[in-house]
Amino acid sequence: MPAIVGIDLGTTFSLVSVLQHGEAVLIPNALGEHLTASAVSVGDDGVFLVGAPARARAATHPTQTVTGFKRDMGTPRRFVLGGKELQAPDLSAMVLRALKEDAERYLGETVDEAVITVPAYFDELQRQATRDAGAIAGLKVDRILNEPTAAALAYGLHARDRQVRVAVLDLGGGTFDVTVLEIVDGVVEIQATAGDTRLGGEDFADELARFVAARLPAELVTDAVGWARLREACEGAKRRLSEQSPVSIALPALPCGGRRIDVEESLTTEDLEHATAGLLARLQGPIVRALRDANLRPEDIDEVLLVGGATRMPAVQRVAATLFGRLPLRALPPDEAIAMGAAVQAALKRGAADVADLIVTDVAPFTLGVDSGMRVGARIVSGLFTPMIERGTTIPASRVQRFSTMADGQTELKVAVFQGEHATCELNRALGQYTVKRIPPKPAGEEGVDIRFSYDLNGILEVETTVVSTGHKDVLVIEQTPGRLTRAQVEAARTALARLKFHPRDLLPNTTALARADARFVELTGHERALLGEALGAFRAALEGQDPAETDARRAALNALLARMGG
Repeated sequence: MPAIVGIDLGTTFSLVSVLQHGEAVLIPNALGEHLTASAVSVGDDGVFLVGAPARARAATHPTQTVTGFKRDMGTPRRFVLGGKELQAPDLSAMVLRALKEDAERYLGETVDEAVITVPAYFDELQRQATRDAGAIAGLKVDRILNEPTAAALAYGLHARDRQVRVAVLDLGGGTFDVTVLEIVDGVVEIQATAGDTRLGGEDFADELARFVAARLPAELVTDAVGWARLREACEGAKRRLSEQSPVSIALPALPCGGRRIDVEESLTTEDLEHATAGLLARLQGPIVRALRDANLRPEDIDEVLLVGGATRMPAVQRVAATLFGRLPLRALPPDEAIAMGAAVQAALKRGAADVADLIVTDVAPFTLGVDSGMRVGARIVSGLFTPMIERGTTIPASRVQRFSTMADGQTELKVAVFQGEHATCELNRALGQYTVKRIPPKPAGEEGVDIRFSYDLNGILEVETTVVSTGHKDVLVIEQTPGRLTRAQVEAARTALARLKFHPRDLLPNTTALARADARFVELTGHERALLGEALGAFRAALEGQDPAETDARRAALNALLARMGG
């Protein structure tokens, strides 16, 4: 059968994986790396860059580079790159297309289908936007998989013969998810999920950058290049602080309000924890909520599994250890676990014999319901939230409730769908609405409309209404909803993507080395800067000479120097 790959479409980095001989194998990109930066940049010549070279340009060309767009999936936000207006699904499609090409090169065959992971707390609009991104990239995406569930699948692949209750804490670049699950004889049963879609490693880097900026002139944050360089330096410092303390950042000639300043700061793990205290406190809420929904206490958990690159921070590990009273596990590579689980799900979908004995169930991560009203005396109170599928319900699930007309002769009924946990709709997130028409006019309360919610394993919701007396049915189609594309729009976006000029993938190692070296050159002074300038000059000369052997040798020397300099 044709290969189905698993993709972790991350906020900061993305990965693609496939199950081979019972093991999840990570597929390298054109640079030989497993992590592909979720970044898109455009040069002055209109050529688009995706991945590592784009991420390297974020510090030197911030207005021509976009990162973190995963957080805008399912929203109307638009980005302008190279004079073109793009939305989050368009940018995500560029990353997915690069991963697709990497997989095809590795497998030696066309890849047309993928399982893509999303944060457990992504709602229907965000999941649909992810499917749209896949379609734009030329991928069929029938299966959307929650990220903690993916990590649980990767873990379960090696723990099928055990009976264990696990809490998966997934802190990635942009989101935090908590899933409580039980593994019994190869059955991975998800019991509860909670999360925060605006809490991730990128936020920790932002807070550290603000902490440092508070010591510097206020004009710094208004200068795009200056702020981008400071933010990039703090991102690196945050990563290094997971291994050592203190660390230093040096930013000579940093643009600041029309002038330049030299910045040299020393940062400790205590500084990072102080700067991010509010974020660390927010980690506790989803953990407590997931345990409560599963009717469990911390001591009922056998193992705590950490996934996501941001869980490398010692402070995050301490939060987990304090709440659960035990040291958390790093049984799987934190950056790779989700992609590995996606590969397992892809193999399950394909019916691979290697995973025939592995079964996974899932739960609805949030409550889905409708806007309703009730009569209190002569008054009608509207805007009330009536749950249809409660969070924690095992999915796939289908639930139906009957609603009645509230006015004499009423011939229409508005069905407004919401996601959330509040009693009133105004505090929940609207997913869409439509109007049931052709209701026979009768006295108030004498005509009923059955509303059925069907929620599948992909997190896709279908709403069906049936007028009781006539049997007339309608299915909710959410149209003109911010961030959601019609089929025609998906095809148009796919055509537009095909017309864009992308940097050749086979030249990506050279372009990436140049972009990384340029970004590092800006940060250095003195002897190190001179050394890097010499290596850069030699590499550029080799590129102009077009001798493949010399180009490879000079690039290797440049990359080795960058590695020694921490670039």
